[in-house]
Amino acid sequence: METLHPKAVWLFFFRYLIVTVVIFAYLIIFISSAAIAPSVGGSLIITVVGFMILLAYFLFLYVAARLSLRYWRYELTADALKIERGVIMKKYISIPYERIQNIDIYRGLVARIIGLSDLQIQTAGYSGYSGRGGQFNTEGRLPGLDPKIAESLREILVQKSKGARQGL
Repeated sequence: METLHPKAVWLFFFRYLIVTVVIFAYLIIFISSAAIAPSVGGSLIITVVGFMILLAYFLFLYVAARLSLRYWRYELTADALKIERGVIMKKYISIPYERIQNIDIYRGLVARIIGLSDLQIQTAGYSGYSGRGGQFNTEGRLPGLDPKIAESLREILVQKSKGARQGL
Protein backbone atom coordinates (compact mmCIF):
# COMPACT_ATOMS: atom_id res chain seq x y z
CA MET A 1 0.00 0.00 0.00
CA GLU A 2 1.08 3.55 -0.69
CA THR A 3 1.60 6.16 2.01
CA LEU A 4 1.17 9.91 2.08
CA HIS A 5 4.00 12.39 1.57
CA PRO A 6 6.24 12.70 4.68
CA LYS A 7 5.52 16.43 4.88
CA ALA A 8 1.84 15.58 5.48
CA VAL A 9 2.73 15.27 9.16
CA TRP A 10 2.62 19.07 9.30
CA LEU A 11 -0.89 19.11 7.81
CA PHE A 12 -2.08 16.81 10.56
CA PHE A 13 -0.15 18.78 13.19
CA PHE A 14 -1.68 22.12 12.19
CA ARG A 15 -5.16 20.59 11.94
CA TYR A 16 -4.85 19.27 15.49
CA LEU A 17 -3.40 22.60 16.61
CA ILE A 18 -6.28 24.60 15.14
CA VAL A 19 -8.82 22.34 16.82
CA THR A 20 -7.27 23.06 20.22
CA VAL A 21 -6.53 26.77 19.78
CA VAL A 22 -9.25 27.70 22.28
CA ILE A 23 -7.56 25.66 24.99
CA PHE A 24 -4.24 27.31 24.20
CA ALA A 25 -5.79 30.77 24.33
CA TYR A 26 -7.26 30.06 27.75
CA LEU A 27 -3.97 28.62 29.02
CA ILE A 28 -1.96 31.57 27.68
CA ILE A 29 -4.33 34.04 29.35
CA PHE A 30 -3.95 32.11 32.61
CA ILE A 31 -0.14 32.08 32.34
CA SER A 32 0.12 35.76 31.48
CA SER A 33 -2.23 36.80 34.29
CA ALA A 34 -0.21 34.72 36.75
CA ALA A 35 3.03 36.30 35.56
CA ILE A 36 1.66 39.86 35.69
CA ALA A 37 -0.12 39.66 39.06
CA PRO A 38 2.53 40.47 41.69
CA SER A 39 0.30 39.48 44.60
CA VAL A 40 0.12 35.85 43.50
CA GLY A 41 2.96 33.95 45.14
CA GLY A 42 5.00 31.70 42.91
CA SER A 43 3.98 33.36 39.64
CA LEU A 44 7.32 32.40 38.10
CA ILE A 45 6.72 28.75 38.95
CA ILE A 46 3.21 28.93 37.50
CA THR A 47 4.58 30.52 34.33
CA VAL A 48 7.32 27.90 33.92
CA VAL A 49 4.90 25.04 34.57
CA GLY A 50 2.42 26.53 32.11
CA PHE A 51 5.04 26.77 29.38
CA MET A 52 6.18 23.21 30.12
CA ILE A 53 2.58 22.06 29.73
CA LEU A 54 2.38 23.89 26.40
CA LEU A 55 5.63 22.32 25.23
CA ALA A 56 4.43 18.85 26.28
CA TYR A 57 1.16 19.45 24.45
CA PHE A 58 2.99 20.48 21.26
CA LEU A 59 5.04 17.30 21.53
CA PHE A 60 1.86 15.26 22.01
CA LEU A 61 0.29 16.86 18.91
CA TYR A 62 3.40 16.12 16.87
CA VAL A 63 3.44 12.46 17.95
CA ALA A 64 -0.29 12.18 17.14
CA ALA A 65 0.37 13.71 13.72
CA ARG A 66 3.23 11.25 13.06
CA LEU A 67 0.98 8.33 14.00
CA SER A 68 -1.82 9.64 11.77
CA LEU A 69 0.61 9.86 8.87
CA ARG A 70 1.93 6.36 9.53
CA TYR A 71 -1.51 4.74 9.52
CA TRP A 72 -3.04 6.53 6.51
CA ARG A 73 -2.54 4.32 3.43
CA TYR A 74 -4.17 3.81 0.06
CA GLU A 75 -4.07 1.29 -2.77
CA LEU A 76 -5.47 1.11 -6.29
CA THR A 77 -6.76 -2.42 -6.90
CA ALA A 78 -8.34 -3.88 -10.03
CA ASP A 79 -11.87 -2.86 -9.06
CA ALA A 80 -11.64 -0.28 -6.22
CA LEU A 81 -9.63 2.33 -4.37
CA LYS A 82 -8.86 1.13 -0.85
CA ILE A 83 -8.04 3.55 1.96
CA GLU A 84 -6.97 2.63 5.49
CA ARG A 85 -6.69 5.23 8.23
CA GLY A 86 -6.89 5.70 11.95
CA VAL A 87 -4.61 5.22 14.93
CA ILE A 88 -6.98 4.12 17.68
CA MET A 89 -10.14 3.54 15.66
CA LYS A 90 -9.29 2.06 12.27
CA LYS A 91 -11.39 2.86 9.23
CA TYR A 92 -11.22 0.79 6.05
CA ILE A 93 -12.79 2.36 2.97
CA SER A 94 -13.27 0.62 -0.35
CA ILE A 95 -14.58 2.77 -3.19
CA PRO A 96 -15.56 0.88 -6.36
CA TYR A 97 -14.55 2.80 -9.46
CA GLU A 98 -18.08 2.77 -10.88
CA ARG A 99 -19.35 4.77 -7.85
CA ILE A 100 -16.88 7.63 -8.37
CA GLN A 101 -18.71 10.79 -9.48
CA ASN A 102 -16.11 13.51 -9.09
CA ILE A 103 -12.45 13.84 -8.14
CA ASP A 104 -11.18 17.17 -6.83
CA ILE A 105 -7.74 18.37 -5.90
CA TYR A 106 -7.89 20.83 -3.03
CA ARG A 107 -4.98 22.91 -1.73
CA GLY A 108 -5.59 24.89 1.43
CA LEU A 109 -3.29 27.56 2.80
CA VAL A 110 -1.08 25.25 4.89
CA ALA A 111 -0.95 22.68 2.08
CA ARG A 112 0.17 25.35 -0.41
CA ILE A 113 2.87 26.57 1.96
CA ILE A 114 4.15 23.03 2.48
CA GLY A 115 3.69 22.12 -1.21
CA LEU A 116 1.08 19.36 -0.91
CA SER A 117 -2.37 18.57 -2.32
CA ASP A 118 -5.54 16.94 -1.02
CA LEU A 119 -7.34 14.49 -3.33
CA GLN A 120 -11.08 14.33 -2.61
CA ILE A 121 -13.24 11.62 -4.16
CA GLN A 122 -16.99 12.13 -4.25
CA THR A 123 -19.23 9.14 -4.80
CA ALA A 124 -22.85 8.57 -5.71
CA GLY A 125 -25.13 9.11 -2.74
CA TYR A 126 -22.45 10.13 -0.24
CA SER A 127 -21.37 13.70 -0.91
CA GLY A 128 -22.99 16.64 0.81
CA TYR A 129 -22.07 20.25 1.48
CA SER A 130 -20.29 20.66 4.80
CA GLY A 131 -20.20 24.44 4.88
CA ARG A 132 -16.64 24.62 6.20
CA GLY A 133 -14.28 26.18 3.74
CA GLY A 134 -16.71 25.66 0.88
CA GLN A 135 -15.87 21.96 0.79
CA PHE A 136 -18.06 18.96 0.21
CA ASN A 137 -18.03 15.89 2.43
CA THR A 138 -16.24 13.17 0.54
CA GLU A 139 -16.17 9.44 0.99
CA GLY A 140 -12.56 9.18 -0.11
CA ARG A 141 -9.92 11.66 0.91
CA LEU A 142 -6.16 11.50 0.53
CA PRO A 143 -4.55 14.50 2.24
CA GLY A 144 -0.87 15.31 1.99
CA LEU A 145 -0.04 14.09 -1.51
CA ASP A 146 2.67 15.48 -3.73
CA PRO A 147 0.89 17.63 -6.38
CA LYS A 148 2.24 15.51 -9.25
CA ILE A 149 1.10 12.29 -7.59
CA ALA A 150 -2.31 13.83 -6.87
CA GLU A 151 -2.69 14.78 -10.56
CA SER A 152 -1.63 11.34 -11.77
CA LEU A 153 -3.94 9.59 -9.28
CA ARG A 154 -6.78 11.82 -10.41
CA GLU A 155 -6.17 10.90 -14.05
CA ILE A 156 -5.93 7.18 -13.24
CA LEU A 157 -9.14 7.28 -11.20
CA VAL A 158 -10.98 9.20 -13.94
CA GLN A 159 -9.91 6.63 -16.53
CA LYS A 160 -10.81 3.67 -14.29
CA SER A 161 -14.20 5.18 -13.41
CA LYS A 162 -14.99 5.74 -17.12
CA GLY A 163 -13.89 2.21 -17.96
CA ALA A 164 -16.03 0.76 -15.18
CA ARG A 165 -19.15 2.53 -16.47
CA GLN A 166 -18.70 1.32 -20.04
CA GLY A 167 -19.53 -2.24 -18.98
CA LEU A 168 -23.02 -1.29 -17.75
